[in-house]
Amino acid sequence: MSSYAVGLLRRVDMGPEIIEYLERIDATLAPFNGRFVIHGGEETMFEGEHPGTLVVIEFPSRAAADEWYASSAYQAILPLRADHSDSAIFVVDGVEPGHRATDVLR
Repeated sequence: MSSYAVGLLRRVDMGPEIIEYLERIDATLAPFNGRFVIHGGEETMFEGEHPGTLVVIEFPSRAAADEWYASSAYQAILPLRADHSDSAIFVVDGVEPGHRATDVLR
């Protein structure tokens, strides 16, 4: 089952550090088969307040997502983002094919 690293970026100081982070992150994803599925993009808010820019990276498993985040390659660039943005970052598991809304009631 796929897992997703999710970032909600509320504020980003677009400067040399963020540019370097963007230039280097793809190389950290490759060994874990991570790929961007959402990276900003046009939004339409239907309800609530805007939580920030959404970034979603898909991994083939929770283990792959956790290993990517803990990897020395990602940890080396993490301060470039963390020190120059206000964001929430987390990993969430996807659902199995055929998932139905009521499955969460089990």
